[in-house]
Amino acid sequence: MPHFSALLSAFRRPLCALMLAAGPLAFGALAGAATGYPTKPIRLVVPFPAGGPTDAMARLIGQHLSQQLGQPVVIDNRGGAGGTIATEAVAQAAPDGYTLFFSTTGTMAINPVLYRSLKVDPLKSFEAVGSVASTVNVLVVPNSLPVSNIKDLMALARQKPGTLTFGSAGNGSSNHLSGELFKSMAGIDIVHVPYKGSAAAFTDLLGGRISMMFDTVSSQVQYIGSGKVKALGVTGTKRSDALPKVPTIAEAGLPSFDVTIWFGLSAPKGTTPEVIRRLNSELQTVLAQAEVQSQLAALGARPLPGTPADFSTLIQHDAGKWSPVVKASGATLD
Repeated sequence: MPHFSALLSAFRRPLCALMLAAGPLAFGALAGAATGYPTKPIRLVVPFPAGGPTDAMARLIGQHLSQQLGQPVVIDNRGGAGGTIATEAVAQAAPDGYTLFFSTTGTMAINPVLYRSLKVDPLKSFEAVGSVASTVNVLVVPNSLPVSNIKDLMALARQKPGTLTFGSAGNGSSNHLSGELFKSMAGIDIVHVPYKGSAAAFTDLLGGRISMMFDTVSSQVQYIGSGKVKALGVTGTKRSDALPKVPTIAEAGLPSFDVTIWFGLSAPKGTTPEVIRRLNSELQTVLAQAEVQSQLAALGARPLPGTPADFSTLIQHDAGKWSPVVKASGATLD
């Protein structure tokens, strides 16, 4: 009988040849699986209720991403608690690319300071996919207030410390923190009056019961155009396309002032780089489309293309920027 080692050697030769022949096919199948994403619908969690501006933007992006990816992008509105409910839901989801977060300045950069007992840390619980768009606020005053520009307003506030008021949609809102940053940088004493929503604050502004408010450009452009209120400045680094004659607050008398509100896509921590790259690539294609840019403009927003690293840097920068502002305001929501 042949020696056992000889039999084993004879068996190994065809087996190894078979494995070598199958190797490229097996590798190709694995590579195909990696590049086959997505193979089922993607859930895009929005941290605010349906019908608002954030929801409208998310639906716009979701619709066009769906066309690019070849799978439905299903909007899941998880409003409540300033976006923290949605933040926690996505952070705890499987990092498989099928649950994404329509993240905002508030959920990622402000809430970690505003809420003292978050269950997840937004700065550590997500992978940045890419920024989507940015918006700015506009500072408006009633016609009865005897000012015509930012310098007039700051001078009046210094003459009458503690008497001018600014309204907001509530503690921790972007228009509240816009006012707090303005107050801090200008070195003036103005009093915050929180409301349950911007609409209520604006009603009192029209009635002259508050001195000023920061509000979204899209909400105010019609009232500014009709002369019902005076616009003193927009909060971004560039003038708004919707209000080209209104200067930025920085150019109008308060250098370096900048409140830009951004929106982006984030994924649960641990989502693979391949999936992140695919999503970012398709997002850039979406943001380059003229139709999308036009619809964003109608929402008072500008596209904000960039890499995952760009978005991550933006989040970290704004977290550092807003932390001292929130702490100085004393605002907390839990």
